[in-house]
Amino acid sequence: MLNCPQPFWTALILQRHDLPDARLLQLTAAAVIAVILWFVIRGLLPEAWRSPGSPELYLAGVAGVLLLLVPVAFVIAKRGGSGANPVNWFNAHVLCSLIGMVLIVIHSGGFLRRPPALLLLALIALAALGVWARIRGSRRMAATFASKAPGFTVPDAATRDRLRVLIAEKRTLLLQLDPQANEGTFSVNLPHFMRSPGLALAYRKLAREESLLLGSRAAVSAKQAWWRPLHMALAWLFVLGVVIHVVTVTFFAGYVADGGPINWWHLRAWGG
Repeated sequence: MLNCPQPFWTALILQRHDLPDARLLQLTAAAVIAVILWFVIRGLLPEAWRSPGSPELYLAGVAGVLLLLVPVAFVIAKRGGSGANPVNWFNAHVLCSLIGMVLIVIHSGGFLRRPPALLLLALIALAALGVWARIRGSRRMAATFASKAPGFTVPDAATRDRLRVLIAEKRTLLLQLDPQANEGTFSVNLPHFMRSPGLALAYRKLAREESLLLGSRAAVSAKQAWWRPLHMALAWLFVLGVVIHVVTVTFFAGYVADGGPINWWHLRAWGG
């Protein structure tokens, strides 16, 4: 049978172009410079670009939020088992996050003394954590995989007995949750939660208890152990903040305007 070459577009989609550390730093620096330049020239811009809620700044905010939702889509795709090309997803996550951050800064109109400015602080913290994880954290994780950490030494008899019971319970649950999976490499993802939420939660609980007994998190430095939980917590807090902001400006425009003009698209002016 002849080996037919792949179509050009298929090969292009399947290509994996990793983002070098130097390029990541360049993109981050470009985003920071763009924000600084915007504040420098802000006073020279037309009034619409300096008035919160103007159509221009409103659309900048919408575009920024849509771009910042790409990382959320990345998480859903990865947890859903449909992230066929995680490298390209990661690259999109970085680019969209940086451009989205710049657009959100522009959307603020330079008014950083109001509660929505807290969303910018969350974005800055997310960007800093992400850059640290890629530049420094990844090297520490690689070193961890290549070493024998003290936390992975043989546990005592009582712990070993509990681990045996835990693994037996996990295997029993796994037969119902995903019969084809291997307990040693299995991880609960979104389809499992959608099909059997009770079983998925029970399995996650057992897996966390197993991790605590093994001391997996204690085997590495605090930065390495907690950067990702903190990154995810900040990300979901940002999403929650965006939802609250959108609901507020759409339905409580009177409250947001605080007696001033309501010059943005809204459905209700409650709270005026």
